[in-house]
Amino acid sequence: MDIINRIIESMTKEELRFFKIYISRNTAEGDRKDVLLFDYIRHKGEKYNEDKVALKLYPDGEKNSFYRLKNRLIEEVNKSLTLQYFGEDEASNTLQFISLAYLFFNRNNYPVAYHFIRKAEKKATVQENYELLDIIYSEYIKLSHEMVSINPETYIKLRKENSVRLREIRQIDDVLAAVKYKLKITQNFSPGENPVIQMLSKTVDDFSQDSELKKSPALRFKIYQAVSQVLLQHHDYKNLEDYLITTYTQFTDEHLFNKGNHLTKLQMLTYSVNTLFKNWKVKQSLEYAEKLKAAMEEFGKLHYDKYLFFYYNSLVINYSKIDLDKAIEILEQLENNEQLKKTPFYEVFVYLNLAIFRFEKGDYRNAIKNLNKLVVHESYKNADRSLRFRIAIAELIIRLELDDMEFLDYRTTQIKKEYKDLLQNDENKRELKLIEIIRYVALHGISKKNKKLNELITLFLNDEQAAGSDTDVINYNKWLKSKFEL
Repeated sequence: MDIINRIIESMTKEELRFFKIYISRNTAEGDRKDVLLFDYIRHKGEKYNEDKVALKLYPDGEKNSFYRLKNRLIEEVNKSLTLQYFGEDEASNTLQFISLAYLFFNRNNYPVAYHFIRKAEKKATVQENYELLDIIYSEYIKLSHEMVSINPETYIKLRKENSVRLREIRQIDDVLAAVKYKLKITQNFSPGENPVIQMLSKTVDDFSQDSELKKSPALRFKIYQAVSQVLLQHHDYKNLEDYLITTYTQFTDEHLFNKGNHLTKLQMLTYSVNTLFKNWKVKQSLEYAEKLKAAMEEFGKLHYDKYLFFYYNSLVINYSKIDLDKAIEILEQLENNEQLKKTPFYEVFVYLNLAIFRFEKGDYRNAIKNLNKLVVHESYKNADRSLRFRIAIAELIIRLELDDMEFLDYRTTQIKKEYKDLLQNDENKRELKLIEIIRYVALHGISKKNKKLNELITLFLNDEQAAGSDTDVINYNKWLKSKFEL
């Protein structure tokens, strides 16, 4: 799918309406081919066939004309979206003033350029947007060549000071980006140490020693990001809980939260919900879930859609511990929630948890139905491989409960072949042992008198790793003890 198809597919009703008004600003006789192409892309969606559309618009088969039309449409859509949202937030509002300063500088109208660059400086200073301040100070220095009223030394000094802050913030941003990417693609289902942790810890320590820098709200937020990531990566949920709640209270009491950093507030509340849940504090976790919901309503529901999934996830994980039926009810409501359909891995979350919860209730047939819905979904193909591996193990467990021995016979062999590289790793030796147990049961059945089976299960449960793991989709230890009455 081309980028123009992706952009048009993602456009809201308001954006579509604005585009139609924008594109019709210049009248033209007959049907406009760019509008026709736009409508074809919008209505056809995944079924859009470029060759067929090109032939409809240009029956003579002139592909170059079609490509020029396509490029023009991309430009018009981009201009429409830029115009619709330009100046809507503080950063883009500042960029608007910088753009106007450029415009009047190039027209040699230096006093007007100076007026707009001053307005940009005020905005960027309040936001502590050091990237934009770097551009702004450079513009002041350029203007000083044309206006004697501007002393370049003032802005050279400011630019140097700003460069120090920018370099420090970029350093921690680089590390955070690497950590966040790793956490995102593994979905916390891959064990093992992250190689960037040591670098991140050192960076946090370096910043913490600078008392002057720590006064900056922007840097305090960066340090929060770094510390929380270190604790999260080390699964130190006790200290993470204390740190999150203390920091959130401090930032709230000092009125540090605003529209510009609202995403961080929502993230902090989400982390608090999940950490309290990890520490078995379900009541408090649900209380913070409601704080998250209230924060999502702030600033005209800014970032509401982005965090709606996290809010429902908060409800599901907590109710799964105190009211499994309610957790299932929430997931069933989410199954066809159009507002969440564009959330990455939304379907993985819904179907996987429905399968797990129904398994826990002993409803194995519906558990396997949900697992089947999951594995055929497009999102599943893009899920982390270690997660797919553990889902495959969960499927074996459910199939065993359904006495589907024929399936288990060939599927265990298939999994060992498909995930051979993962099964060779020490951190996955539990999975290898469990596959052997399930395969043995598939071939020989279950009998309390079977010494070989008892030996396999005992070896598994006595393993130092067998106490259970956060990476288990279904708790192996708990299931084995229940199934074999140990």
